[in-house]
Amino acid sequence: MNVASQSAVFGRRREPHTVIIARGDQIRHFTIRPWLAAFCGSALAAIVIGYLLATSYLVLRDDLIGATTARQARMQQAYEDRISALRGQVDRITSRQLLDQQLMETKVSELLERQSQLSLRHGRLGPILERAENEVATPPVPTAKPDEHADATGSIQPMAYSVASLAAPLASNDTRPFSLWSTRANPLPSESAADRADKLFVSINNSLKTIESQQLTRIAALADNAYKSADAISQALDAAGLPVDSEFEKSDVGGPLIPLDSSLVFDSKVKELDEALDALDHLKKEARRLPLANPAPGHSVTSPFGVRTDPILGTAALHSGMDFRAPVGMPAKVTAAGVVVKAGWNGGYGRMVEVDHGNGFVTRYGHLSKIDVAVGQKLDAGDIIGKTGNSGRSTGPHLHYEVRHNGEAIDPLRFLTVGKKVERYL
Repeated sequence: MNVASQSAVFGRRREPHTVIIARGDQIRHFTIRPWLAAFCGSALAAIVIGYLLATSYLVLRDDLIGATTARQARMQQAYEDRISALRGQVDRITSRQLLDQQLMETKVSELLERQSQLSLRHGRLGPILERAENEVATPPVPTAKPDEHADATGSIQPMAYSVASLAAPLASNDTRPFSLWSTRANPLPSESAADRADKLFVSINNSLKTIESQQLTRIAALADNAYKSADAISQALDAAGLPVDSEFEKSDVGGPLIPLDSSLVFDSKVKELDEALDALDHLKKEARRLPLANPAPGHSVTSPFGVRTDPILGTAALHSGMDFRAPVGMPAKVTAAGVVVKAGWNGGYGRMVEVDHGNGFVTRYGHLSKIDVAVGQKLDAGDIIGKTGNSGRSTGPHLHYEVRHNGEAIDPLRFLTVGKKVERYL
């Protein structure tokens, strides 16, 4: 079998790689196995790649270090910015808390001061309101709100606020009573304790302002009523031609009171009420000195003042007083305060009592059956001076009543008419 036929049958024979090294007479040869060749190639490739990588690192090291440093610097700057922002936020929160605390202290001080002012005002208003209640008819008391109550003198006092009222909603127009009254320019979406405290302070301040306004309104109403009462008394007396002491009157000036400073409104209103009450009190005293009461209330007049036919002679004569139908023994009452100047029998008057009321006014009570007073005795309006009867020049039991001014007889009807007009003011 030849070589060709062997190759066809067994395949081609692969000869190993042989490295022959000849040096002079020496010849060396090495047989290189395939795995050894692969190992050597791999080692060589690794060395080349390592070399290339080392060379690239050496060439690009500065750029890589710079990029890493820049990245670290950016991260550090970002952390520092974040820390600064957090520190600033903490500072803002701390500053806001301090500001809230300072504003709260300011508000509490303002409320305490206003409450103290209201307490002082209430102390001043107590006596003057009591005096006004006695002097003039009181106007309707303003209706108190749910957080207020009215005391006995009609002034409005604030009720105690509870913690639950912190969350009470307020009207949109009651949010800025003072320039620094709100501690939040833009309230947080979720309401905090400071915001609720702000609302409570606003509510209390509005309540105090309402109380002050109601006090001023009530004082003004009382002063107006006092002036009206004084004018009514003065006009009634003037219309009847009855004199009034003018020593209390001031110069001919007038007009509404408009204080220049709003802080003086309360003092000005109180002073105005004082003046009105003084004027009314003066006119009342002057009116009470005049014989305006009815000496025999509920009894009819049988003979008026003026010219009449004399009941005994039947001729025309002047009747200097008024006769009231009265049974024997009925109490006769004095019509104004005064001093008894006559008490006894006086001619045609029979038993008579004469009372001096000052300013030239005297009253006489005639035909009495009994006298119960003595000369020099001081009397108050309504005191009993004796009993009615039929003494003296009389045709039957009755009370003869006269009013004289500086010795001249005046129609008592003028005084009785004025007395009815001013009775409710006295």
